[in-house]
Order: sequence, then C-alpha cells, then structure tokens
Amino acid sequence: MSKVNEYFDGNIKAINFENKGPLSIGVMEIGEYIFSTVAPERVTIIKGAITVKLPGRIEWKIYGTNDDFEVPGDSSFQMKVEQTTAYFCEYL
Repeated sequence: MSKVNEYFDGNIKAINFENKGPLSIGVMEIGEYIFSTVAPERVTIIKGAITVKLPGRIEWKIYGTNDDFEVPGDSSFQMKVEQTTAYFCEYL
C-alpha cells in the first residue's frame, strides 16, 4: 500500500510504500529545509541536485543525479535545493 506525504507547505512530496521494508520516492521544490530522521536513511538523487550538510559535519556537499548519502537515525540534516529534484529514500 502507498501513502502520499507532504512537507514544508507541499514543497516536498513523497510517496511512501513497502517492498521488503519502507521506501519513499518524491520531489523537492526549490528551498532550504531541515529534515529529522527516526531510522537511518539512504537518499539517492534520481534527477537534479541538492546541497546537504550532514549531522556532525561542518562542510556542505553537493549530491547530483545517481549520487547517494546516508543519514543516521535520530538526527537531522540540512538541505539546499536550487532546482526541482527527484529522490529515492530507503529506510535502513
């Protein structure tokens, strides 16, 4: 079964579904966001790019099409989205 979630006044939309574990696929509109995690996550950029500051890091890093990054559970990370970007998220 799938479920649609919206965050930040609809600027980020995700379809959540199950396939041997929870997954989501979505689109991020231009903006700056802080996301909190419950479980560890792996985010893969499908199309576009985002600039991310991971927990405990000082530097920001750009992730583009086919790049991925992991975020620990019970943490938060910052994102700057300068172009509409599609992503895939695996909850580890």
